[in-house]
Amino acid sequence: MAAVLIVAPSWVGDMVMAQSLFKVLKAQHAERAIDVLAPGWTLALLARMPEVRDAINMPLGHGQLQLLERRRLGISLRAAGYEQAILLPNSFKSALVPYWARIPRRTGFIGEMRQWLLTDCRTLDRQQLPMTVQRFVALGLPSGAVLKGPVPEPALLSSNENGRVALQRLGLVTGQQPVLALCPGAEFGDAKKWPEAYYAEVAKVWLEKGWQVWLFGSANDAAVCDRINTLAGDGCENLAGQTRLEDAIDLLGMANFVVTNDSGLMHVAAALQRPMVAIYGSSDPDFTPPLSETAQIERLGLDCSPCFKRECPLGHLNCLNNLLPERVITSMEKVMKR
Repeated sequence: MAAVLIVAPSWVGDMVMAQSLFKVLKAQHAERAIDVLAPGWTLALLARMPEVRDAINMPLGHGQLQLLERRRLGISLRAAGYEQAILLPNSFKSALVPYWARIPRRTGFIGEMRQWLLTDCRTLDRQQLPMTVQRFVALGLPSGAVLKGPVPEPALLSSNENGRVALQRLGLVTGQQPVLALCPGAEFGDAKKWPEAYYAEVAKVWLEKGWQVWLFGSANDAAVCDRINTLAGDGCENLAGQTRLEDAIDLLGMANFVVTNDSGLMHVAAALQRPMVAIYGSSDPDFTPPLSETAQIERLGLDCSPCFKRECPLGHLNCLNNLLPERVITSMEKVMKR
């Protein structure tokens, strides 16, 4: 059986978008096996992608070179007999494992002086491929092929069994009241985070409508979610830091609506086809949009944005501070009517 190794990105959102590539590869050759070399914290995502045969843990952290460890890992993969490796990161170090694995066809975009490590070098045309997901998918096409039409949307599988266990452990109940999921975090930085008080205003409106409000995030978001809950009158369920990624996937799949920053959880919710409003500040929805027809994007589009900075370089964060809760609430109501 022909097999391909995908060297995956490190961010959760990018990993979700990589599923579009996996779908394209399977559409080309249904029997092709797809294995993915990925950081440990993203393996739960790969387990929810039916296109993936095996998820291989990349034991090295982001930014670590560790040549000896990469060589050992590459040598350990030689017996798998991969016919091709597709490198989604553009870094030099991401090309080392496939090189040492002696995979005959190594496909990736030119970058960081790594051309000698690749056998199938591609030149990235940023105008032709403005979106991250388009760039991923293009690497799965023959060299010189033009990407035509929309890319297939990611579609994560959820587990009812794991979802039930998570509900019981967290003391949550579904079926009696609809659930609004709020995702106020963003690992990239504060320039992606809509103000806590604005999330609280949204929470209060939907609590008054009789909805449940669940607050999602990592342990780093627990304090933010605590403040949102306090401002909203202590009626929310703060799940930040209490869920594994697979739990968050299954619980988000139960939500009736999602309001989220541009974050990894935004892409997860989109891949679960949850109706949502996605809020953009320093980033660009033309570059990394939620890949779902059920998503509505809200952004102000100021002259200074998108700046792609972790912190506002001008010190005012007007791209988010001036995007008021009333606008998001109106957008939510429009999506719900659709």
